[in-house]
Amino acid sequence: MEFGPVIGYGVDRPTFWIGRQSTGDGFRESHIAFATTDRRLVDAFFAAAIGAGAEVLHEPRVWPEYHPDYYGAFVRDPDGNNVEAVCHRSR
Repeated sequence: MEFGPVIGYGVDRPTFWIGRQSTGDGFRESHIAFATTDRRLVDAFFAAAIGAGAEVLHEPRVWPEYHPDYYGAFVRDPDGNNVEAVCHRSR
């Protein structure tokens, strides 16, 4: 599945997304998103990422501007990639 400069991969529906970073200052590599079925896994991703030294972009929270159940966290990895974990389910 493709949406402009973004592509999603998955078995029944996209759960892994890759897209070019298009906002912010300076050059950034890619935006890579991993979908999960549990919000606790988004929290665990975030804790592990910052524990490993990733830069915090956005702490885990609901992003209603995407849809009411979009719960995601964003970090910048050492290579400059915007890495996201997201759950599309309500609590």
